[in-house]
Amino acid sequence: MDNKNIKETVKKVFNEYLSANGHRKTPERFAILDAIYSIEGHFTVDMLQEMMEGSNFRVSRATLYNTILLLMDSQLVVRLQFGNSSQYEKLYNIGMHLHLFCTQCGKITEIHDTNLQRIISEAKFPHFNTSHFSLYMYGLCNRCDRANKRKKKKL
Repeated sequence: MDNKNIKETVKKVFNEYLSANGHRKTPERFAILDAIYSIEGHFTVDMLQEMMEGSNFRVSRATLYNTILLLMDSQLVVRLQFGNSSQYEKLYNIGMHLHLFCTQCGKITEIHDTNLQRIISEAKFPHFNTSHFSLYMYGLCNRCDRANKRKKKKL
């Protein structure tokens, strides 16, 4: 599915969610949704706010946070916790993937490991219907690992 079709689909999903739950359908909410589905990868509220301001569509932080909560409730966005920071990513049509988090520099790498995804997808959990999953792996990226080894050699 191309990005234009994805944006149209998520707009319909969000519209239906807002109607079903008695929320207002404001231009700001749909502009935020469009901005999020234009982002590649993870984003923070600060990044989203800068993006909105760059497109000359100013919204308050409260509107951003409230809209993100609605998008999470409608399962269009998911919050990811990496250490002490929260980041978000779009959830619709992104496929299952894993997150590698460097504990030194904070770099996040997404990987698609079909074998691991298959194992997790086939896992059965009693009294639980899985909708999606996220797997975090913590360690050092190659760059930080090499830098640490160079430091140790100098000592």
